[in-house]
Amino acid sequence: MEEILKQKLGTARFERTGRGASGCISKGGAYTTDNRIVFVKTNNKKGSDLMFQGEFASLQAIEATGAVRVPHPIGNFSVGPYGEALITEYLDLSGPSQKFSAVLGTNIAKMHLHNAKCLKNEARASGFFGFHTTTCCGFIPQPNEWTDDWATFFIRNRLKVQVDRIIQERGDRDIVQLWSKLERAAERILKDENELPALVHGDLWSGNWASTEDEPVIFDPASFYGTSEYEFGIMTMFGGFDRELKRAYHKLIPERDGFDKRTKLYELFHHLNHWNHFGGSYKASALSLANSLL
Repeated sequence: MEEILKQKLGTARFERTGRGASGCISKGGAYTTDNRIVFVKTNNKKGSDLMFQGEFASLQAIEATGAVRVPHPIGNFSVGPYGEALITEYLDLSGPSQKFSAVLGTNIAKMHLHNAKCLKNEARASGFFGFHTTTCCGFIPQPNEWTDDWATFFIRNRLKVQVDRIIQERGDRDIVQLWSKLERAAERILKDENELPALVHGDLWSGNWASTEDEPVIFDPASFYGTSEYEFGIMTMFGGFDRELKRAYHKLIPERDGFDKRTKLYELFHHLNHWNHFGGSYKASALSLANSLL
């Protein structure tokens, strides 16, 4: 793999540093090249090309807002028998630091507001919900066809995709019986949503942010243009975000009526997604949350 990446990056030197870490989906590590240290994620699972293409595009989109730091995306390549690779700049990160909580809250809000600001100024922006390429939350692809209605986009491209996969791969009868009622509940909860599309990270749990000495950094995105509140689904599911972050965020984007109910609906997506990824241990929480929304 090293020889292939040497050629792709145009470097004579490509040596492991021993730094960096792997996650539950992909392997990762840092390498020294001729002029910098890079971080390399690899995965040989079928569909990893689509996954890394989506992550690369997500990093590009977030970086372009100038609102919040992400590892600069360098490239995504096939590495032959080793699968696929995503290469970014290497950042020397420590775990999430409370001293940056308020900064992160402000920066996330600025990222969410960036598209609306561009629309107001007639700059390059999206007036639709979706994304220009498929992204993956974990390794499951998320269809991102452009849609002018948020409720339609979320129900069709997020909830139904997960429910259909559970039915097809696990044959679960409980979710079959629940789906029609859940679909109607989601339509009711989202019927008055009129927020302009906002670029979201898409998988912002507490394990997907860290900090340098100077600032917070977010990574492993599954971006698309959704609603800003969507971000809080996964943030609520696993917790780990303190009041300072939320207070700073809501100074720029105040909480609206119905926030808690909508956040529960967005959290449900992640329970379904985890059910698909990790099996039946997430079934009870997914069904309990779904029933609470009816």
